[in-house]
Amino acid sequence: MKIGTIDIGTNSMRLLTAVYKDGKIINRKKYVNTTRIGQGVDNKGYISKDAIDRNIQALKEFKAICDDEGCEYICCMGTSALRDSKNSSEFIELAKKEAGVDVEVITGERESNLGFLGVLEGVEKDELEEILVIDIGGGSTEFIVGDKDGVKFCKSENIGALRLTEKFLKTEIVSDDQLKETIEFIENTIEDTISKIKNRNIKKLVGIGGTVTSVSAINQKLEVYSMEKVHNSKICKKELDEILQMLKNMTLEDKKRLKGLQPKRADIITAGVVILDIIMEKLELNEIIVSEYDNLEGLMCQIAKKMS
Repeated sequence: MKIGTIDIGTNSMRLLTAVYKDGKIINRKKYVNTTRIGQGVDNKGYISKDAIDRNIQALKEFKAICDDEGCEYICCMGTSALRDSKNSSEFIELAKKEAGVDVEVITGERESNLGFLGVLEGVEKDELEEILVIDIGGGSTEFIVGDKDGVKFCKSENIGALRLTEKFLKTEIVSDDQLKETIEFIENTIEDTISKIKNRNIKKLVGIGGTVTSVSAINQKLEVYSMEKVHNSKICKKELDEILQMLKNMTLEDKKRLKGLQPKRADIITAGVVILDIIMEKLELNEIIVSEYDNLEGLMCQIAKKMS
C-alpha cells in the first residue's frame, strides 16, 4: 500500500511517500518546503494571510506529488502553530476546499507518540532499553521517554527554533545578553520536565526534527543532504558546543553558505542549537543519536495498521 503523510510544522511542511508492506516502510521519499506557517503566531495569535497562502500552495504541490506517485491514502497533521493560532479553522477549511486535503490538528501528546513510533521504525527493537527522544520543532519541543513497548512519559514544551528566534534572537550576530536571556527562558520552561526525566536515569538520547538533522549535516559538512548519512549519526556535546560558538558569530549570509545547512533554515538554526545544547547539558548526556525516522513514519505506521 502506497501512503503519503504530511506534517504542517511551525517552520516547514514535510511530506513522506512510501510503501507499507509486511509491517515495514520501504521506498521512502521525503520532501520539505520551508513554509513558516508559525511566523508571528507567538506575537499576534493569528496565522497571517501570507502564511496561509504559502502553505495552501505548498499543500497543493504535495497533493500533486502524492497523486503522481499513486498514493492510495493521504493523511495530514498540523502541529504547534496550528494548535496555538486562533484562526486555524480558516486554514483547515481552505486546505480542504483548495487542495482537497483534510488537515487534523493533533495534540502535543499525540505528536510525541507519533514521533516515538517513528523512531522505533528506524532502530533494532530487540536491544531497545528505555530511551529519551527529543523533537525540536519550530514552535515546540517534544520530550518522549519510552521503550519497545511504547511511551512511558511525554511532554510538549513551547520552546521551538522559530518561536525563540522571534522572541529573543532578533539580530544576525547573537549578543551575549540575547543568548543569556534565551538560555534562562529555556531553563525555566523545561525545569520541571528535565527533573522528571533525570529521575528515570536514561542513558540514550535520540533526536528527531530539522534542528537535529541539520546539526548532523553541518557536523559532517555534507555538500548534499543524505538521509542515509544522517540517520543513526552521532553528535557529541563538544561538537555541538563548537557549532554553537561558530553560529552565534556568523552573519545570515555566512550561515546560508554553511555546508550541511539548508539556506532557508539559516535564520533559526542558532536558536535550535541552543535548545539542544541546554537539554544535553541539563541531562548530563554527552551524545545524541540522530534519527531520520520521525512523526511522518509514525503516522504512516498508524494508518497502515488501522487499514490492514
